[in-house]
Amino acid sequence: MASRREFLKSSGLALAALSIPKISFIPLKEKFNLKSNKIKSNRPQISERKFTSDAIEKVITEVKHVINNNELSQIFENCFPNTLDTTVSFQIIDGNPDTFVITGDINAMWLRDSSAQVFPYIPFASKDIKLKNLLAGVINRQTKCILIDPYANSFNFSASGSEWDKDLTEMKPELHERKWEIDSLCYPIRLAYNFWKSTGDVSCFDEKWQEAMKLVLKTFIQQQRKNSEGPYKFQRITAWQSDTLPGGGYGNPVKPVGLICSMFRPSDDAAIFPFLIPSNYFAVVSLRQLSEMFSVIIKDNDYAGKFSSLADEVQEALNIYGKSNHLKFGNILCYEADGYGNQLFMDDANVPNLLGLPFLNCISVDNPLYQNTRKFLLSDSNPYFFKGKAGEGIGSPHTGLNKIWPIGIIIRAFTSNDDDEIINCLRTLINSTAGTGFMHESFDKDNPSNYTRKWFAWANTLFGELILKLYKEKLYILTKI
Repeated sequence: MASRREFLKSSGLALAALSIPKISFIPLKEKFNLKSNKIKSNRPQISERKFTSDAIEKVITEVKHVINNNELSQIFENCFPNTLDTTVSFQIIDGNPDTFVITGDINAMWLRDSSAQVFPYIPFASKDIKLKNLLAGVINRQTKCILIDPYANSFNFSASGSEWDKDLTEMKPELHERKWEIDSLCYPIRLAYNFWKSTGDVSCFDEKWQEAMKLVLKTFIQQQRKNSEGPYKFQRITAWQSDTLPGGGYGNPVKPVGLICSMFRPSDDAAIFPFLIPSNYFAVVSLRQLSEMFSVIIKDNDYAGKFSSLADEVQEALNIYGKSNHLKFGNILCYEADGYGNQLFMDDANVPNLLGLPFLNCISVDNPLYQNTRKFLLSDSNPYFFKGKAGEGIGSPHTGLNKIWPIGIIIRAFTSNDDDEIINCLRTLINSTAGTGFMHESFDKDNPSNYTRKWFAWANTLFGELILKLYKEKLYILTKI
C-alpha cells in the first residue's frame, strides 16, 4: 500500500516574513492565465459504482441545470458523488449497518477523511433510507475503530496488518497507521451529531458508541499531560523528519496548561509544538456536542457535565495560549504552541486549520481575531501560502514548497463573504483539475498538471459540498461564473 501522502521534498521550519504585504485584490482572471480545459464525465459506469443514492443523483441533476459554466458543472458531477461511486463498502453485520470508507488511492479508512467524505450527504439522508443506512454504517464502523484504539488515525477493513507494522508504537493488525491526531476523534463526533440533528435517528448511539465516546474523553484528558506523558508514543524508522516524533517518541515537551496534545497534524505530519491550536478549537466544539447528546439522548447528566467541563477548560487555555500579538499583523491565532510561550505562525491546508475554523463552527467568520488571522494566512507572511501562474492558495509542509492544495482553496471560499473572492476560488479550482475533472491533493503553483494524488475523495466531496452551499445561498454566483 502507498503511504498516506506523496512527499515531494522535505522542508524545514519557515518563519513568518518580516514585512507586511501590500493588500490589494485583483480579480484572479487578471492575475493568472487560466486556460480552459475540456472536461468530460469521469464517473464509473453505473454497474461499477460502489453505491448509488437516488436523492444524490436528483440533486446533481438539479444543481447542474443552473450552473452556467460547463466545466464547473461537469466537475461537480464528477466530484460530489465520488465517495459513493468509488470508496464505500456497505454491509450488514449482526443486524446493524456497517460502512467501510477508503480515502481513495490508499486502501484504508481514516477517521477524519471518512467523516468528511460522507458529511455532505447528511441533508439527503431523510429522503433516502439507503443513504441513511450507509451513513449510520459509517458511524457504527467508526465506533468499532475507536474502541480498537483511540490513538490510531487509520484502519484496515479487517485484521490484515499494515506496511507500518514495524512502527515503534503499539500496533495492532486492525490498524493501518497509529498517528495520534485530535481531529481523528473529533470528526466522528461531528458526523454523529449532525446525523442526529438532521435525521432524528438515535439507533447508532448504543452502549458501544457511548463506551467509545467515554474513551474519547479519557484520551483527551490523558493528552493534557498534567501528571505524565501518557501511554502514547510513536517512532518510525524513516528519512522523513515529519514522519516520526522526537523525545523518545513522546514529541517535544509541553507545559501542562489545559490544552490537549496532538502529536500529528491533520496532514499526518508531526507537530512541532504539540498544542495544535485549530485541533484544540475543534475539540471544544466536539466536546460540547457530546455534552448535548449525552444529556438529551442518553440522559446521562454526569458525563454530559464531564464533556462540558473539559470543553470549558480547553477554551480557557486557548484564550491565553492560542493567540499572540504578531509582529506585523497584531492580535492573531497561532498554529501551534507549547505552553512555555513558544508559538508557530503558519497554516496547513488540511482541516482543521486556522483558515477553516468558521467552517467547523469553532469561531465566527466575522470575529475580529479570525479576520486578522485570515489576513496573515492569505499573505506571503504565511510560509505555506503560495502564488504562481496557476493560482494562489495555502499548501502544506506535507507536499513541500510551491504546492497549493485545492482543499485550502475550497475552505477559503467557504469562509469568505466576498463574492469576487469566491468566484476567483472557483476559477482556480477549475484550472487545478488539469482537465481530469477531479480535485487533487496539491498542484504546482505554476503548473496544475504537476499534481499529487489523482484519487483523493475528501477533496472531491468537499468541492461538491461547496457547490451545494452556493446553490442554496448564492445561486447567482453559479449562474454568473
